[in-house]
Amino acid sequence: GDQAEFIMTETKDTPVRLDFPFVGIPSFLRSQICTDLDQLNADIAVFGIPHDEGSPFLSGSRMGPRSIREHSLRFGREGSIYDPETRTQYLSEELGQGLIADVGDVDVWPTEVRTTFKNATDMTRKILAKGAFPVMLGGDHGVTYPVVRGFNEPLHVMHFDAHIDYAPFIHDLQFTNGHPFSNIKPLQHVESLTQIGIRSLRSAQSQIHASIDDGNRVITMGEFHDIGGQGVAEILPKDAACYISVDIDVLDISLVPGCVSAEPNGMSYAELRNTLAALTTHANVIGFDLVEVNPQLDVGTGTTSYLAAHTVIEFLGLLCSQPRWAERRAERAKQRAARN
Repeated sequence: GDQAEFIMTETKDTPVRLDFPFVGIPSFLRSQICTDLDQLNADIAVFGIPHDEGSPFLSGSRMGPRSIREHSLRFGREGSIYDPETRTQYLSEELGQGLIADVGDVDVWPTEVRTTFKNATDMTRKILAKGAFPVMLGGDHGVTYPVVRGFNEPLHVMHFDAHIDYAPFIHDLQFTNGHPFSNIKPLQHVESLTQIGIRSLRSAQSQIHASIDDGNRVITMGEFHDIGGQGVAEILPKDAACYISVDIDVLDISLVPGCVSAEPNGMSYAELRNTLAALTTHANVIGFDLVEVNPQLDVGTGTTSYLAAHTVIEFLGLLCSQPRWAERRAERAKQRAARN
């Protein structure tokens, strides 16, 4: 529940703070706030893109980043992220040493999508230039494109979604949440695109075929159940650099009432978690986003926002438990010491 996880003894030097989830500025996981990216000194940088002008049905996902941050406060104390099944303590070093920073939100220019997307690409590039791992909170799915555009190194994109999001460009209509992977595929540094969980009856046949004809791997829910999370991970070369984009509607409609595009016959939380776990083990994940949370449609307890926060936090816990991440953390610590 929401009771304090620890009983602390007050001393003259250390006053007691319970920090319940309704207390404090809602930075992601109560992490340090760093709005000057020139001063960014963290290993993980969380940022939001509160943009939903690409959502053609109901707006509201612009409020997703704020709501996900609020629900992350339910986890945000050192030592509180513990899996009793695996007896694993997650993010101890990252939280204990202040290695996660919330760098705020991309500046959104209403009706000026290209300017908003430019701002998103610029922020991504600044985060990468500081050697930090970018975690983006959306926003409609259109905002994944400017983030992936911000990378320079060759990478593979793993796209979790109920929908193909591979719409053709018609006149100037090219930045909706139906277009992101039509924009991402042609980027020169994108070596492959794998689309996982595709199942919506509303996906146009022409778009499914366009993606397949362009050489992308499209994995329907039926195939996903056949190959499992490990099979998805092994599509990539071992240790390949990859970017993961999760549309919350990859999960079953029953789990995500606060998502405008939710569909039946989706993944369970365990299926998504286990696939992310396999990817963090098999591949070199270099960026991550989670999009399409619409808190205005959610139930009163904020189930969808909580599940989104849970997904991001458990993913980070899995990622930071990998040997390659421990090596990266040690190298970053040496770099910080050299600068100081």
